Amino acid sequence: MFKIGDLAVYPAHGVGKIESIENRDVAGNEQRFYIMRILNSDLIIMIPIKNVDAVGLREIIDKKDVPRVYDILKNKNIGVDNQTWNRRYREYMEKIKTGSVFEVAEVLRDLFILKLDKDLSFGERKMLDTARNLLVKELSIAEQIPEDNIEDHIKVIFDA
Repeated sequence: MFKIGDLAVYPAHGVGKIESIENRDVAGNEQRFYIMRILNSDLIIMIPIKNVDAVGLREIIDKKDVPRVYDILKNKNIGVDNQTWNRRYREYMEKIKTGSVFEVAEVLRDLFILKLDKDLSFGERKMLDTARNLLVKELSIAEQIPEDNIEDHIKVIFDA
């Protein structure tokens, strides 16, 4: 269970702060909600506490798990997917929606590698930015270092 002030990750939206825990009447039933503000967008999300597992709300990854994320980014021995861009886009979006930092890292890596081979579609470029932003924010908080340092580290990995 999260407390007011805790940081958590909401799938596909990123890191947010639990601003309050409130009781709300929904269709005649009293329910408890986390009220969360997403850090990158200021979006407010109400999450029923009883549905936390179903929606995938989770804690920030532990600092000891950060090297695994970098290992995923560094593993460039993957086959470039020759599917149509919209099929790739759907698969990548499914990975992002899982909320797993490791799946988001795979999307970022795959799109960076694909970008070396061909021009990305508008949707893929947008998804690359989304994956990068999600990853940078969470790694920055996990490692307690500025986001610029994480960006630089990622640029070094991809020689970008």
